[in-house]
Amino acid sequence: MQQAKVRAQAMGCLVVAMALWGSSFVALKLAFAELPPLWVIFARMALGSLVFLCAWRWRGRLDYRAGDWKYLLGLAVCEPCLYFVFEAIALQNTSASQAGMITALLPLLVAVGAYVFLHERITRTSLAGFLLAIAGVVWLSLGGTADEHAPAPLLGNFFEFLAMLCAMVYTLILKFLSTRYSAFLLTAMQAFVGAPFFLLLALWHEPTPSSISLTGVVAVVYLGLVVTVGAYGLYNFAVSRLPASQASAFVNLIPLFTLLIAVLLLGESLTTQQVLATGVVFSGVALSQWRRAPAPAVAGILD
Repeated sequence: MQQAKVRAQAMGCLVVAMALWGSSFVALKLAFAELPPLWVIFARMALGSLVFLCAWRWRGRLDYRAGDWKYLLGLAVCEPCLYFVFEAIALQNTSASQAGMITALLPLLVAVGAYVFLHERITRTSLAGFLLAIAGVVWLSLGGTADEHAPAPLLGNFFEFLAMLCAMVYTLILKFLSTRYSAFLLTAMQAFVGAPFFLLLALWHEPTPSSISLTGVVAVVYLGLVVTVGAYGLYNFAVSRLPASQASAFVNLIPLFTLLIAVLLLGESLTTQQVLATGVVFSGVALSQWRRAPAPAVAGILD
């Protein structure tokens, strides 16, 4: 009973995290219209770092072991460093909704990686759910139309795919480290490494911004406080309590949230095909999480 409660909590955290990540694509598009991309990412990392420093007394579990520095460094290099570099390039060339679609590849990438490196079992039902969800995302993509927010969609979608490869490695390392480090510490470390990394990159590569509108300020604050702290914290918490392949299945919800929010805030249209496709994606995610009830124990057997 307790295990079912923990699982339900973890799944609830994942749904909220996916909604926040879905909204982040739209927030990034709004922020990039006001500020150079690298300055936007630095600002969100800096705000996140400030929150973690203020709440450091609640940092939780820390069980450092010799050699962990390689995994901790690899975690931060994959995400936020390389991940956000690739995503910034992607969102300058493709639409928020199309970038969100590419995230549907992550569950299969993680499932294969978890099978190879973490020896997690992949059931036929989970695999069928993943494939159904991806089919729904492809349908979503094909049901949309090109717009002015995607000047070079092929290039942008390619860089979003590179970001997903980084996210795959990040999720596998996160699963490995989550037995020794709290979700708070792992999320904080990402912000602590990301802030100076993107500051140096922004100073070297982009001009210092001279002005910003209220919309830009709100978008950056939302990204730094709600997405960086909230979404990553919830996701890291859930991954520490679920198999990596199961947790990554929820990533298929990101395109749905991205598309719905983009319709409301960016004026992107939602076709009848896309409405139907969202139902396919939700069905795929539900199927990938379905588990048969365990067979009743044979009388006389003690376990």
